[in-house]
Amino acid sequence: MERERIEDGFANTDPFLSSHGDKATPTVVFSTLVAVSGSFVFGSAVGFSSPAQNGIIQDLGLSVAEYSVFGSIWTIGAMIGAVMSGKLADLFARRGAMGFSELFCLLGWLAIIFGKNALWLDIGRLLMGYGVGIISYVVPVYIAEITPKNLRGAFTTVNQLMICCGVSLMYVVGVIINWRLLAVIGAIPCIIQLLGLFFIPESPRWLAKAGQWKDCEASLQRLRGKDANISEEAAEIKDYTETLQILSEAKIIDLFQKKYAHSLIVGVGLMVLQQFGGVNAISYYASSIFESAGFSGRIGSIAMVAVQIPMQVLGVLLMDKSGRRPLLMVSAAGTCLGCFLVGLSFLLQDLQLWKSSPFLALVGILVFTGSFSLGMGGIPWVIMSEIFSINVKGLAGSLVTVVSWFGSWVVSYSFNFLMLWSSEGTFFIFSAVCGLTVMFVAKLVPETKGRTLEEIQSSMNSFT
Repeated sequence: MERERIEDGFANTDPFLSSHGDKATPTVVFSTLVAVSGSFVFGSAVGFSSPAQNGIIQDLGLSVAEYSVFGSIWTIGAMIGAVMSGKLADLFARRGAMGFSELFCLLGWLAIIFGKNALWLDIGRLLMGYGVGIISYVVPVYIAEITPKNLRGAFTTVNQLMICCGVSLMYVVGVIINWRLLAVIGAIPCIIQLLGLFFIPESPRWLAKAGQWKDCEASLQRLRGKDANISEEAAEIKDYTETLQILSEAKIIDLFQKKYAHSLIVGVGLMVLQQFGGVNAISYYASSIFESAGFSGRIGSIAMVAVQIPMQVLGVLLMDKSGRRPLLMVSAAGTCLGCFLVGLSFLLQDLQLWKSSPFLALVGILVFTGSFSLGMGGIPWVIMSEIFSINVKGLAGSLVTVVSWFGSWVVSYSFNFLMLWSSEGTFFIFSAVCGLTVMFVAKLVPETKGRTLEEIQSSMNSFT
């Protein structure tokens, strides 16, 4: 009973849900920018394989199967990194974990830059995936822990925006330069973050958990400004940390208790539907999709960029106004329509019924890309961070991240083979999954906008 009372009380003791500070200090802004340099690395790795595909296959003589391995093997590394990310972030602190991950990303890019055969490219991609697996967890956690409540939503979604920018840069630059030079550009943000980490404060929450109270207060003062009164927030951090220590460390089996069933279904379900809706298939192989449909891969990739970033910015602006559920349903419905249009384009092309079907494929991919950027790209991660009880959040977050990366690997590896089986069938399957996502959100996903953790947990518990 005491354990349950403590868990329920976390909603009122989490210092990062309290309303301290109402402005973005230069330190918070700079620290966030350094952190999301890792998100840019993430996006660059995602976007690299599409524009580089033809060049790598021609230069190194790779088969479709060998390039499928190269395109998807990084998700294996990412799953390993995701499993270890929570422990590494606690062991090395948030800054240390980001630096550790970037070393692997940098080594991965170097292996690709100087690689002479498929083996070296695969090793580089695997190393890069391991680093990105850690980044995908640590970056949003660090940002959430340094920003005040009223800015946390917007600042955390910059993580997804920078992933989008990294993908977009690869698409635009990749159509005009050699793939090895493109890999050099991908390595630059790794160096930027490694240098920037020396100039940003450690997370005050991690310092508190480590028992470094003076360093915690110094970090908090630096983040909030030298003239800010941090006494109340510092006291809440200390109370929160001391309360957290009363709970025994959760084990993986604890996640499958009845009281966590709804949270687990929502968290895992959103990630499965996000991945099997085809996002990484389109991200990794956009150029080849356009060319298969009879459209210019270069023009199509540039058009994707022109749609992607504005829609991502719009999603950031709307998330705390329209709510999570409406934005998710509109986003999923748009991805459903986009995949259907692409599938229809391939079908008409096979039947030779419409000569303009390549333009329909372009419209479909742009509709999908814009819709995904609006909500399905970032909101599942936001909801995941809100629905799990604090004592299982680390384990649950690792599990959900691993599920996401596993789904990414399955889709990215199988996509080329699915396209050989049936191009239209592949996208009709993606469309069906996106349609299922709309129903899943409508039936199971709670609205979390403007609610405390206590209110969210109460609604999740009443469901079971």
